[in-house]
Amino acid sequence: EEFSRQRAEFLVREQDRGLGSDLVLSADEQRLNRYVMQLKQQELAKGVDNPQELISGRHFFEILDRINGDPLFRLIQKMPKGGILHAHDTAIGSRELIVRATRHDHLWQCGNVTDRLDADPMPSFKFARTKPTVATGDGKGEWCLVADVRKSIGDEAYDEAIRKMFTLYTPDPLNAYRDINDVWRRFMAMFISFEPMVTYRPVWEEYFYGSLEELLADNVTYLEFRGLLPPVYDLDDRRYGPEEIVQMYVDQSAKFLRAHPQFLGVKFIYAPLRFCDDATFDGYLELVQKLKSRFPTFIAGFDLVGQEDLGRPHTDFNERLLRLSPEINFFFHAGETNWSGRRDENLIDAILLGTKRIGHGFAALKHPAVLEEIKRRNICIELNPISNQVLKLVQDFRNHPAAFYFSDNYPVVVSSDDPSFWSAAPLSHDFYVAFMGLASARAD
Repeated sequence: EEFSRQRAEFLVREQDRGLGSDLVLSADEQRLNRYVMQLKQQELAKGVDNPQELISGRHFFEILDRINGDPLFRLIQKMPKGGILHAHDTAIGSRELIVRATRHDHLWQCGNVTDRLDADPMPSFKFARTKPTVATGDGKGEWCLVADVRKSIGDEAYDEAIRKMFTLYTPDPLNAYRDINDVWRRFMAMFISFEPMVTYRPVWEEYFYGSLEELLADNVTYLEFRGLLPPVYDLDDRRYGPEEIVQMYVDQSAKFLRAHPQFLGVKFIYAPLRFCDDATFDGYLELVQKLKSRFPTFIAGFDLVGQEDLGRPHTDFNERLLRLSPEINFFFHAGETNWSGRRDENLIDAILLGTKRIGHGFAALKHPAVLEEIKRRNICIELNPISNQVLKLVQDFRNHPAAFYFSDNYPVVVSSDDPSFWSAAPLSHDFYVAFMGLASARAD
């Protein structure tokens, strides 16, 4: 009896350290919480005797249809989810927005639209009044009007091919992608193929506004998103520069907020690729200072993106970053790796540079001093659980480092990274996975 008492006290003491343990629920909230936990326990119980039935132990692609049919997921969809603090500009909006873009006039494609995951290269797209003369990546193929291709194979077939092409989703993900470099190659190929389509000004504005509509439909009411600011163009071959592109974001955000005053706001983090030479990087820093000066409330700060394992380490850039004006906040991707003693050390640089948040922070568990500083400085870790699984950092969500971050009340936020490219909702699927897989079975 005394042992049982001590065990119960120990368990309470441990639970009191968990994320959200200090929240006090109203009577109505307690009733809802009991219902939510009943649904959670029913679903988790399926995996005790048959691990193949455990949602948190399977790849997201393998159980996506099952998640979509789960009453708990439908409840999470209806719940307010606050803001998305980690997402990338051209992978927030759903594939339906990409399909819509292909219905615009004057769109050309070079190469076949296919749903084969090993298609290499992916087709090229470009808007133009006349047939493009620009060579594609492999210098082969013929430019054809998408409208003509649609007529030849039918709108329904073309739309479905686009849906399948611009996603990493596959029913057999463990065999479809051999390793982390393999899945990243396909991932980046989608961005490259989509860019000339989405950077056509009418599509650029339509896609961004449509993305905001989809966020609100998923009960997300705030967005901080990252972007590279690639050149935007129109049919007159005008090229819009970074400041003009940010102005488009500002204008579309203002238009959306007027129509939907319940949405709390939008901010932008300038986040170019970490694969660059020193001169290009200097240009990045000059640009972010210029943008912050012109759009002080819209520009949240600066980051670097791209596969961390293969990109340049932060040590290459630290001295330049230290010279930036203190009004430029940092929100660095760091620790998006399985390595220890290599690129994971970007976490140390991010901390010492004064980052306000850390994107992913997957490897932070391997750095006790980093974890101490994250807590001491109250640096929020932007968790993207589905992204981490799809991009081959973790297979079983129960083994995600966030399980520890949740259990010891680290400052975290659940985000979605590039939800369109894994056929996920803007945020609800990541919330579901976090609740069912990252959090303890006891966590409510």
